[in-house]
Amino acid sequence: MSGFQAQLILLSLISYVIGSIPFGLLLTAVAGGGDIRKIGSGNIGATNVLRTGRRGLAAATLLLDALKGAVAVLIARFFFPGASETTMAVAAVAVVIGHCFPVWLGFRGGKGVATGLGTIWILSWPVGLACCVIWLLVARLSRISSAGALAAFLLAPVLMVLLSGRPLHSPIPVATLLVSLLIWVRHSSNITRLLTGREPRVNVDQASRR
Repeated sequence: MSGFQAQLILLSLISYVIGSIPFGLLLTAVAGGGDIRKIGSGNIGATNVLRTGRRGLAAATLLLDALKGAVAVLIARFFFPGASETTMAVAAVAVVIGHCFPVWLGFRGGKGVATGLGTIWILSWPVGLACCVIWLLVARLSRISSAGALAAFLLAPVLMVLLSGRPLHSPIPVATLLVSLLIWVRHSSNITRLLTGREPRVNVDQASRR
């Protein structure tokens, strides 16, 4: 095993552990909201935290989950000798895997949207900005958070090529594609409900009055 391969393995483990920190579960429990996995959809992400009626907790969960992705890629960029697009790409994929499949929760985690966006912001901030705008716009118009997320990550690999100027086969577009595919797979049940018109809408105003 070469030194670079050993670095990639270490980086993958570090990124996975960072991604596996369940901020939605921890914040809700500390705030006296109980186990978020027993509320709403049972997901540990910000959208389900919002269903508790605590917008502040939901916003904090969204921010911290995004920071997990950003921090993992920044570690790859600044703390690994000979940092390259390959190390950042590996970190991006590993941290989202950690969020989606945390070992501490029996590999039953979130759906990776906020963490995925956090990685994309560091890989290419114009792409991150574009994806956030798409997510918010579609979610606002449809009042369905999953629709916004799916739209953003459907376009993320294309935007990474168009806006970053990198070829499709280079590490960062490939990582963006892998992250997007993982997020779409994690949203399989949401996709089924969207197609059948059964996906629940998020009513922020109603949630804030609970």
